[in-house]
Amino acid sequence: MDVHGLRARADELMAQFDRMRSGVGDLQQQLRAVSATVTSDDGLVTVTVGPRGQVTKVELDPRIYRRPNAAQLSTTLTETIRAATAQAMAEVERICRPLVPDAQFQAHMDFDLEGIFRQLDTDLPGGDRK
Repeated sequence: MDVHGLRARADELMAQFDRMRSGVGDLQQQLRAVSATVTSDDGLVTVTVGPRGQVTKVELDPRIYRRPNAAQLSTTLTETIRAATAQAMAEVERICRPLVPDAQFQAHMDFDLEGIFRQLDTDLPGGDRK
């Protein structure tokens, strides 16, 4: 066992933990403030979402009633919500990226539990050996 390598890795993990712990209050505030607003290409639908992509506001232009088309409105709403959610998630990623290693961050964003555990296993001494 390489004691110096193990110690260096432990120091690296502790430094990462300290950075995360010291910035957690600011991070929480920044994440709570994330919001994205997108207007559909036709200008008839505007959607605002929060940091987890949850819809917080939907605005419909009164012109939608001139040519009612429920299927088209549904498609426009869905596309606009997806675009707003993508913007919000990109902002969350930008805020979190300095605190979380790339592979681990992407696994979290993808809800990839196997990837998260695999990353944790490789971070442990001897974890990259099978």
